[in-house]
Amino acid sequence: MQAEKLGVFFEQVKSALASSPTEVRRLFHGRGKCFPGLEQLTCDWAANQLLVNLFKPVDEMFLTTLQQGLMELAVSTIWEKAQGKAIVLQHRYSDGAPSEVLWGELNNKPVVEELGCQYQLDIGRNQNFGLFLDMRNGREWVKSKAEGKRVLNLFAYTCGFSVAAIAGGAEHVVNVDMARSSLNKGRDNHRLNNHDLSQVSFLAHDIFKSWGKIKKYGPYDIVVIDPPSFQKGSFALTKDYKKILRRLNELMTPNGEVMACVNSPAVTPDFLIEGMAEEAPQLSFVERLPNPKEFADVDPDAALKVLLFK
Repeated sequence: MQAEKLGVFFEQVKSALASSPTEVRRLFHGRGKCFPGLEQLTCDWAANQLLVNLFKPVDEMFLTTLQQGLMELAVSTIWEKAQGKAIVLQHRYSDGAPSEVLWGELNNKPVVEELGCQYQLDIGRNQNFGLFLDMRNGREWVKSKAEGKRVLNLFAYTCGFSVAAIAGGAEHVVNVDMARSSLNKGRDNHRLNNHDLSQVSFLAHDIFKSWGKIKKYGPYDIVVIDPPSFQKGSFALTKDYKKILRRLNELMTPNGEVMACVNSPAVTPDFLIEGMAEEAPQLSFVERLPNPKEFADVDPDAALKVLLFK
């Protein structure tokens, strides 16, 4: 990356902060490669805290210029108007993704708002803080479609789709994820929103060994599939995704809808469209949801892909 390009970064961040955003959101997305020389740099806004991420090591000049610029931002009128509370730099490329607080006092478990829902984040101790911001439009779609529906949320993580579904009036949501700790955080997210937990199920199971249990809670009107690109010992995208698609017929209502997602630059939307045609021909491709505008990418096929089928 190039230190001389950091002026563009600060211009983008200041422009975004000038509107005093109240919701959690990404302010700068270098990873979309729309800003040459800044490809491994991102910046998020969460509970009035600026979270800056480096995804690869940088030279001393870049790091010093970045740190100095952030400290200057902290004494600016824009920062004061936005009521900024902390600036954190996280080194995502290092073991444990260590964070350093450059200014203020970090609240590492803030509650943030998105689309009228609340979520608790966990900042600075993991690579991901508990909510994937590029999936906002997907959560909005689920919320808009959920009223009176039964929803299956596969690879649920901290249950963002589930929170959105219950907020949208879903009858019941079933969350499935191998990580019990993530589901526990999802349960806490529902509590934050004063949801009736009798409407939500949390299954800490290996999906591929639990189809019988998953089917028992169905049939489902909406199925959300949002797997990791790779999870050692449990999921390999190109090998395992089709195993899910071929189960959809037995899981869904006749007029059910599917949101199928993939966030690997190694595959294009055709991977999902062709896979669905092969494994679940009863479902037809409807459209690809656009990603939030702040996640612009020079190659849309390399970015997050959120496809709808019915």
